[in-house]
Amino acid sequence: MRHPYYEAILLIERVHRHFLEVVKADLDRQGIQDINNIQALILHNIGTDEMTVGELTARGYYLGSNVSYNVKKMVENNYLAQERSPHDRRSVRVKLSDKGLALHKKLGEAFEKQVGMLAGASISTDDVNKANEMLKKLERFWSGLANYTGA
Repeated sequence: MRHPYYEAILLIERVHRHFLEVVKADLDRQGIQDINNIQALILHNIGTDEMTVGELTARGYYLGSNVSYNVKKMVENNYLAQERSPHDRRSVRVKLSDKGLALHKKLGEAFEKQVGMLAGASISTDDVNKANEMLKKLERFWSGLANYTGA
């Protein structure tokens, strides 16, 4: 019998993929075709902040090689505004444009609607808190393993 750890690894990836499908379906329902689900999540996580692409990557939510591409596409489609940092001309800061802020609000409303639907799926706030605690422990465990030098 395999350890439940293996199932957890697979479930994390599958759950994330299903959530991305939910975001995509919501974008489709709203007729939004110029941003994909990954970009929408990046946009939602930027929120009202202003940051560099490096800071986005450092938050650990995204694969580094894809962040620059996704930011570029969101700038092209007017979801993000970018400007050179006055302190370091090599650094570009991004923030949500008016169009990005409008989508951020719509995504927030969709997520709140999902929160309201949790009880109907027999998922309590306590269940979600316990899942979050376990996922944070796995995050710390994997982070420690990734940083372990073996010395």
